[in-house]
Amino acid sequence: MKTRRLGRNGPEVSALGLGCLSFGGLFGATTEAESLRTLDAAWDHGIDLLDVANIYGKGVSEAVIGTWLATRGHRPKIATKAGIVGGSPHVVNNDPAYLRAELEGSLKRLGVDHVQLFYAHRHDPAVPAEDLAGTMQRLQEEGKILGYGLSEIAPCTLERAHAVHPVTAVQNEYSLWTRLPELGMIQLCARLGVAFVAFSPLGRGVFGAPILNPATLPEGEFRARIPRFRPENWLHNLAKLQEFHAFARTRGHDPAALALAWLLDRDGHVIPIPGTRTPAHLENWIAAPEIRLTDDDRAGIDRILPIGWAWGDRYDDAQSASAERYC
Repeated sequence: MKTRRLGRNGPEVSALGLGCLSFGGLFGATTEAESLRTLDAAWDHGIDLLDVANIYGKGVSEAVIGTWLATRGHRPKIATKAGIVGGSPHVVNNDPAYLRAELEGSLKRLGVDHVQLFYAHRHDPAVPAEDLAGTMQRLQEEGKILGYGLSEIAPCTLERAHAVHPVTAVQNEYSLWTRLPELGMIQLCARLGVAFVAFSPLGRGVFGAPILNPATLPEGEFRARIPRFRPENWLHNLAKLQEFHAFARTRGHDPAALALAWLLDRDGHVIPIPGTRTPAHLENWIAAPEIRLTDDDRAGIDRILPIGWAWGDRYDDAQSASAERYC
C-alpha cells in the first residue's frame, strides 16, 4: 500500500483509509464477526488509518475496533469524532467539557489512551473557531490526541482555527459526484499543509458494483432522503453512472477503484476513506492506489462526469443543517 502524510507534521499513513461507519449498521445489518474480518482484510492489504466516530452505531463501531485491537495486537492510526449530539444533525456541541467527555468515552470503547486524530464532527456556530482550536490544543498537550481535525467546514473556519493551533486534517465529502471542495477547500488545505480526508469517496455506494438501486433501500435509511436518490433525479444520475461503469470496465478497472484513483490523482494531500462492511467489497477497490491515470483516462472521466453533473443536492435540508456552506 502506498502512503501519504497526514498533514505537514503528521505521520505517514496508507493512501486509503478505512471508513468504519457501516460497522454500526447504518447501511444494513452486520455482525461483529464480519466487521472484524473486514478490519483484518484492510490491515492485511496495508490500510493503517481507521476512521470512526462516537455516534456510529451509538458507539458500536468504536467498540468493534476496540475488540479488534485487543484481539489482534495491531496498532493502526485511529481517527474519531465528536460534536453531533444524539446523532441529530440539528444539534451540535463544541463545548470543551462535552468534547472532552465524548473523547474519554471513545478512548474507553477503543481501549486506547490516545488517538492519532480527533475531529470536531461539525462546527458549532455558537463556539468561535478560535475557541474550538484552543480546546483541541489542550487535549493535544495532554497527550489524549496527537492531532485534530474539522469536518464539514468552510475554508474560513479552517483559517481561523489554524491560526490558533495547526489543524492536522479537514474531513469533507468529496468524490466524482460531490466536487464542492474544489471551490477553495482543497487549495487552502494544500497551502496550509493540512491533509484533506475525503469521506464518502464512492458517492454513498453509487460507484460500487452493482450500482445502488435506491428503490431497495430500507424505509428510514438516510440515503433515501438524499435528493440525488429521489426518482426524479435518479434516472438522470443512473444514466451517467452506467456510462462511467462501462468506461471503467473498458479500461480494465473496477468502477469503485477507478473512482478512488481519480481522487488520489487530484493532489498528494487528499486521502480517501472508503467504507465497507465486507471484505469482498474491499477487494473491489483496494487496488486504487496502484492505478496510474493517463491523460486519456482523465479526459474520458471529465467527459462522462463533468463537474456539477449530478442532479439533486447531496443532503436534504435537515441533513445539511450543520454542514457549513460557503458557495
